[in-house]
Amino acid sequence: MAVERMNREDFYARLAALDQDGLKKALWNLYWRGAATLRERIEEEINPAPKTSRAKARGEVRSPVAVLGAVERFVRMVESGSYMAGMAGDRSVSRTERSKWRLTFGALAAEARTCLAAPDPRPAEEALELLIGLARAMKDSEYVHSDDPVAAARFVVSDAAAELWASMLRRGGITELITRAMPQLVRWESQYGWTRRGYGATAERERPLARVVAELLPDPDAWIACADAYLAELDRFADPAPSPRWGSPGYLSVSHGGFDHAAFVREQRGNDLAAWHELLLERLPDYDAADRLARIAEHPALASTRSKIVILKTRLALADGNVEQAHTLISAGLEKLPGHQGFYNLAVEIGAELPEAARRVFAERGFAAP
Repeated sequence: MAVERMNREDFYARLAALDQDGLKKALWNLYWRGAATLRERIEEEINPAPKTSRAKARGEVRSPVAVLGAVERFVRMVESGSYMAGMAGDRSVSRTERSKWRLTFGALAAEARTCLAAPDPRPAEEALELLIGLARAMKDSEYVHSDDPVAAARFVVSDAAAELWASMLRRGGITELITRAMPQLVRWESQYGWTRRGYGATAERERPLARVVAELLPDPDAWIACADAYLAELDRFADPAPSPRWGSPGYLSVSHGGFDHAAFVREQRGNDLAAWHELLLERLPDYDAADRLARIAEHPALASTRSKIVILKTRLALADGNVEQAHTLISAGLEKLPGHQGFYNLAVEIGAELPEAARRVFAERGFAAP
């Protein structure tokens, strides 16, 4: 049975009959009795922009070194669980401070960004790097009492990374940027952004970090140097290939029938970095550096038949004129993930045969079989 709801005009007409106290009471009842998600949405609407620190309120500007020290203490406390409290008897952070964690986060982020204009911005860069890393971790970790920590803090990771990388470029030139940004790109990039819900004011402002980096690279030499630094960073995550066996979730597993975490991580990494791979694919062949693409496509840190690295491999096979291999690769991907929209689109584009399971899935979605 459909739920009847007032339209905007009817809703506003009802509100017009309430005075300010009545409006406050209605909003308070929603806030106090509502679910955690509703409370956070109300807090996002009524909270002002994150307050600056006391030092800044007094007209003082802390040094980059002082800001770095404050950020290190805050991040250390959050990651240790102090802002969750109670569970282990941790009283190192007061209840009031725990409830205002997002204001502290926002104030520290604002100070770090301001200090990027200092004569020596390196401590500020380190501070902002720590906060971005914390934001990335908070998407998947329960460090604070929040349904969606990054959205609650109103922290746009891609904007912060753009300011950080621009500072590195100003200070140390393109070599400094590439040396620092490539490891950070691998650690921070996220296929679906950094908020948990993926919608709202913060999520709408997010963009892939790959595009942030691309805007800072001035010429083909910089792109090639980036690809080399990227491969060097991937090497740090490449574990020797273990003797595999099939695990219960469909991942190759070296454990006793359990979930293979390493395979899952490789899949996630391949998906998170897909936008970067697309940008490299657009440019490196024109820069006589296609060999880097081949190494990326086969890199053990990305090895997966269940991630978008399959799309890169397929497109490289097509570029080499090996249509049969391209068909085999994308069809194998659909065998593993018969409902993957990206795999399906590419298979249709190149005329690859669809596995029966994929045909059924997309027929149910209303897609005509090619």
